[in-house]
Amino acid sequence: MMRRVVIGTAAVSMALTMAACGKAGGSSSNSASSGDNKTIGLLLPENSSSVRYESFDKPLIEAKVKSLCADCTVKYNNANGDATTQKQQFDTLVSQGVKVIMLDPVNATGTASWVTDAQKKGVKVIAYDRLAAGPVSAYISFDNEKVGELQGQALVKALGANAKSANVVMINGDDNDPNAGQFKAGAHKVLDGAVGKIVYEQSGEWKPTVASQKMGAAITSLGKTGFQAVYSANDGMAAAIITALKAQGISVPVGGQDAASDAIQRILTGDQAYTIYKAYKPEAEGAATIAVNLLHNVDVTSVATATTASDGTNVPSLLLTPVVVTKDNIKDTVIADGLYKVSDICTAQYAQACQDAHLQ
Repeated sequence: MMRRVVIGTAAVSMALTMAACGKAGGSSSNSASSGDNKTIGLLLPENSSSVRYESFDKPLIEAKVKSLCADCTVKYNNANGDATTQKQQFDTLVSQGVKVIMLDPVNATGTASWVTDAQKKGVKVIAYDRLAAGPVSAYISFDNEKVGELQGQALVKALGANAKSANVVMINGDDNDPNAGQFKAGAHKVLDGAVGKIVYEQSGEWKPTVASQKMGAAITSLGKTGFQAVYSANDGMAAAIITALKAQGISVPVGGQDAASDAIQRILTGDQAYTIYKAYKPEAEGAATIAVNLLHNVDVTSVATATTASDGTNVPSLLLTPVVVTKDNIKDTVIADGLYKVSDICTAQYAQACQDAHLQ
């Protein structure tokens, strides 16, 4: 299965290159006021709970845009988790004449008026990673309910024979993020009936500090032996949850999502049971290809081959497949795909764990 993941990533990358080949260099106008067809806006949501946006999405998108359109540029802003800031960033791009904006919304339910107003001005908005409300031109993400299902399956597997009697704490993502709702739904689809009971469930708001507080509240409410596993919606929150558990001398399976480098290290040491790897490169390169195509009025359905129902329409979509990462398949997933080098993971502190996992 892992070989198919790597081959699939390469195939997507090749398809994206072919889809945009020969289409990107035809722009002639360089005037923002008349409609900028050399600039793509990129608005990402935050950089505190997940390091992926700055470390992977941004550089991968910028590189792919440049490879497809040598004289194109990407105007980038990060909202640092503030929806009001992101709205100002969005409005600035529109006022500058940028005609294609990739938007990963802080609050996906609150963007309908932005996107509608932008559309009236000839601006095409791509919903990146999260489905923004409003008439978006395309949507790129993963099968997010499947992500939740994989998280649930991995947690059940980590519990082993004790799963049926296990009490589970759930720390979900932000209620304003539609992805978080899909992760939660997928996880419940698996966990409900497969474990004893969900004994505590709260939103961690994608904030490690909030997740730590909620974990502390769960320990106070349930006691140190009142639960046998913790579902965390992402790795940033999982890190804080694990720290809170260790402070109380509690060791139970904790899972996450995003395949952050520190999560891979925690998996190696046994502190974290699993993460979910969503291959950022095909997602970022798919979004970049669609953006360049939209910039030059090229049909996007050769890349966005699926559709997603949104606001009464079917939005052209590229939906990719996530993968569970445990200690057993680190080498065949995040290392094989080039997300990390062994040297990135196997620092001095983790040398023995890496040897035990046959990474060194």
